[in-house]
Amino acid sequence: MIAIGSDHGGFELKEHIKRHLAERGLEVKDYGTHSEESVDYPDCAAPVCKAVLSGEAERGILICGTGIGISIAANKFDGIRAALCSDVYSALMAKQHNDANILCLGGRVTGRELAFMIADTWLDAEFLGGRHAARIEKIHDIEKQ
Repeated sequence: MIAIGSDHGGFELKEHIKRHLAERGLEVKDYGTHSEESVDYPDCAAPVCKAVLSGEAERGILICGTGIGISIAANKFDGIRAALCSDVYSALMAKQHNDANILCLGGRVTGRELAFMIADTWLDAEFLGGRHAARIEKIHDIEKQ
């Protein structure tokens, strides 16, 4: 299951991505927001991050206006590796090298079709492990400090 959430700035893109993922046959759970009424992005990031950390969701997608704020909020959770991606190559590397478990997008700066390509690339990619796993362990060590 893919957890998805956004603030008001990412609401429209979130709705499009939900439909796109459903068309791919993926199960998606929407953690809000459910309108374009102003909300705070940290409040939207938290339930998606908790779903990923608990194992309720395999991965998460978070969207705010630029993707910056929501990615900062998400990365405050130990064990979350949220990657803000604005191109397909970054999405591929975010999964293959960084084992990103949350994809962040900017609803006001990323076009719908590009967002679909970014999300598809990230969802279809696999973590390569090896030397990259050692680097992820170093991130976990930093989180413990």
